[in-house]
Amino acid sequence: MKIELSEHFTYKKLIKFTIPTIVMMIFTSIYGVVDGIFVSNFVGSDSFAAVNLIMPALMIFGTIGFMIGTGGSALVSKTIGEGDIQKANRYFSMLIYILIIVGLILTIIAVAIVKPISNMLGAEGLILEECITYGTALIMFLIPFVLQNCFQSFLIVAEKPTFGLVISIITGVSNMILDWLFMYVFKLGIFGAAIATGISQTIGGLVPLIYFVRPNKSKLKLVKTKIEWKAILQACVNGSSEMLTNLSLSLVNMLYNMQLMKYIGPDGVVAYGIIMYVGFISIGTYLGYSIGTAPIIGYHYGAGNTDELKNLLKKSIKLIAITSLIMTVIAEITPKILASIFVSYNIELLNMTVNAIRIFSISYLISGFNIFSSSFFTALNNGIVSAAISVLRTLLFQVAMIIILPAIWGVNGIWLAVVFAEILALIVSIIFLAINREKYQYI
Repeated sequence: MKIELSEHFTYKKLIKFTIPTIVMMIFTSIYGVVDGIFVSNFVGSDSFAAVNLIMPALMIFGTIGFMIGTGGSALVSKTIGEGDIQKANRYFSMLIYILIIVGLILTIIAVAIVKPISNMLGAEGLILEECITYGTALIMFLIPFVLQNCFQSFLIVAEKPTFGLVISIITGVSNMILDWLFMYVFKLGIFGAAIATGISQTIGGLVPLIYFVRPNKSKLKLVKTKIEWKAILQACVNGSSEMLTNLSLSLVNMLYNMQLMKYIGPDGVVAYGIIMYVGFISIGTYLGYSIGTAPIIGYHYGAGNTDELKNLLKKSIKLIAITSLIMTVIAEITPKILASIFVSYNIELLNMTVNAIRIFSISYLISGFNIFSSSFFTALNNGIVSAAISVLRTLLFQVAMIIILPAIWGVNGIWLAVVFAEILALIVSIIFLAINREKYQYI
């Protein structure tokens, strides 16, 4: 039975509505992990290091899709909650058209700066060549990539989360098959990995675009529209936290890699890359739940249903607490199994990675609350508070910890940086939730 945004959400309905988005985000993460497995085992550790060096920089260009998707979906769902479907479709269409134009501009810029960025990150010799090859090839698919990021949110507003899940499964399976074909069969190396990822992103971006262009039974469709600068600004401010989160994560990952190159060398970058792949599962779960609940929160905020806002916040905190505990326990008892998937051929690197996973995974206990808190304020169309939580959590706190803690604990300080950053961010999230409780009446 179809669940609509306007309903009262029990635990069962909340889980049922968000599970497709959670699975979608996890599955998207898994096929990213498969990329890493293929590159590490069939191309080599230098190529794996190159991917992990350049990927955070490439992800910076994809953040525009998250900003328009999360900020725009909050605006559109709020407009639907107010009862103006026609205006909602105008906003939706305008934002998609603008995203395509911006994506083209960013593609041109990105191609020009791949080599300078690779040099800045410390890539030399073969690793530098691999960074340029992988980065240039993947950038050619930037427009469908940003569309894919954007449509993840709008498919939920359209009450089509299962359709989004199906697209993600098709996209992921395609990437896995093409990875095997291009790297194992055709021996195309790191170039094959980039093309496989790019083709899968094209599927993920174009299928929803075609769906919304054609007549459909959802609340959203692409229509003729005009530029409305106020709506664009509001969507960008709303989504700035998600953009800043992803932008900050990319910048912080680049800083991590630079520190690891300084303290350990390429093996440290490989170990960190594995931590990121392992962490994708937990982060994907938290992001999936946050993205899945945001349109519901936005709708009830627009409709003035404060009782339902209280209900959604209370149930969400409980669900995230249980999930966080499970994620942390799994990571703590299986680090050797997880690390062996990537680097079983190097015992020293394997042992370093196992230790890193055990330390880093403590952060899973806390990160879910911070991710949801930021998303919660985005859904309430309060982009400023949402952005403040995101910037402090993913940029300022982490940068400070990455610089300070290695001076105290050496390499272990690098792995502990995110744990301390999440603790500080949790304090900030609690303060903002307390300060704004009267304004939004969610407590």
